[in-house]
Amino acid sequence: MCQISSFAIFGGRLGAMSVASLDFNSPPDAVRALRESGFVLLSPQQLQKQCPVQLAGLDELRPSWERLPRDAYLLDGGRYRFRRHSCFIHELAGDSLQLVPHRAHWQPRDYNALHGGLERWFEPVETTVLDAPAWGALVRALGNLFGAVRAMPRWYIEAHQFRIDSAEGIGRPTPEGAHRDGVDYVAVILVNRRDVSGGETRVFDAHGPAGVRFTMEEPWTALLLDDAQVVHETTPIQKAGPHGVRDTLVLTFRADRFQAP
Repeated sequence: MCQISSFAIFGGRLGAMSVASLDFNSPPDAVRALRESGFVLLSPQQLQKQCPVQLAGLDELRPSWERLPRDAYLLDGGRYRFRRHSCFIHELAGDSLQLVPHRAHWQPRDYNALHGGLERWFEPVETTVLDAPAWGALVRALGNLFGAVRAMPRWYIEAHQFRIDSAEGIGRPTPEGAHRDGVDYVAVILVNRRDVSGGETRVFDAHGPAGVRFTMEEPWTALLLDDAQVVHETTPIQKAGPHGVRDTLVLTFRADRFQAP
């Protein structure tokens, strides 16, 4: 669960909507929250109902995070990030999800000042993950949810498996700082968190100072974002035990082709 004790609101439109988004005792209207506030935070149980997908099925994916290759592209000199990356096209009319030929991850510098402009080739998501029923169910369900927010015929989806490791000191989930991703919608899903402190997630209105902050702690807690309305970041983690890591699945949904040079 999220640490509600660390919850804070900073006035304005986004802050007012955040109260319902962080109340795990009442089910949120995810579509309405995304339209009005640009984000919604779902507990694992709410994610299971919204998608729907079984948490036990998602748990079967977790061992693959132990096999992520190190990210060789970090320009801050760090060795704390591991990742895999694959791309898909989701046709909403037939609810079909197609894996596309492996491609580089690319963002313009306008959205990623640290790594923008680089073609980054990461190892693809493992076939055992892609073939798992829970994987396709989750990705398609999120695509359909975002399609209910704004009707689109298809989504161009990039899937990122991340591990942030604290073995060599501080690990930075978002080394580029507060940012947008240059897509339409983003899902940030916590997969595992152990032996770390820090890692506070912050979501701010893209056009003003309003925002919220919280710490995602329970596996399969999901933060859904409208990339045009908000910017987001997660603060660094520090080691608080023998094997400190923070694992996430980040899915981005874009209506107009994949980003490319």
